[in-house]
Amino acid sequence: MKNIAVIVTKELYTYFVSPIAYFVFFIFTAVSGFLFYVILVGFTAYQYSTADVIQTLFNNISVTLLFFAPALTMKLFAEEKKTGTIELMMTSPLKDTEVVLGKFLASWIMLFIMLLLTLIFPLITTRFGNLDIGPIISGYLGLLLLGSTFLSLGVMISSMTKNQIVAALTSFGLLLSLWIIGFLSSRGGRIGDFLGYLSLTEHFSDFSRGTVSLKHAVYYLSFTIVCLFFTVKSFESSKWR
Repeated sequence: MKNIAVIVTKELYTYFVSPIAYFVFFIFTAVSGFLFYVILVGFTAYQYSTADVIQTLFNNISVTLLFFAPALTMKLFAEEKKTGTIELMMTSPLKDTEVVLGKFLASWIMLFIMLLLTLIFPLITTRFGNLDIGPIISGYLGLLLLGSTFLSLGVMISSMTKNQIVAALTSFGLLLSLWIIGFLSSRGGRIGDFLGYLSLTEHFSDFSRGTVSLKHAVYYLSFTIVCLFFTVKSFESSKWR
């Protein structure tokens, strides 16, 4: 655990000494704030319930994360490869699993801070009516699980390339594909059910409605573990190239 903490601290320091963290925080909060404003306009015009507002807010944030998660993970391994510092990491006494988990947890902490900044939106909603705390807790839990899958896939892609832009665009393309297939699941039948199961955002719908579903949580955790496993294997294979 000590070695993982060292990696986490190093990566967080790297985030905050560069403009990346502040840029991502600002743009993410601004975009989320604009979408929340649009929701409130609809609330005023069509008299939506506060539960509808919160559900729509979480759904919008889940899609917004598609764009910002790759920005958090694109440099984690790609930059190390480009600068050559990854060779020092390979020859250090650190285990491959510790390196991968440390980098992933650092990006996860950044995600947590991003979501923490959006807490102001549910608080504003309380001005328009009573708000049940249950959907808020389940919604943020779902966002953390969903965000973990986004980050784990991004870390895996970053471990396979030396170019940060390639890592970001590839991660975004794959995440977007896994989001789009959710719409294709409406075709019904076995193919539709299979595509719906693969879709990352389809598993989030219950969380946004205030229901904590074990099967969806297991899916997200399994997806994250599989991606991190392949990241470890990718990092190991770099030693033999």
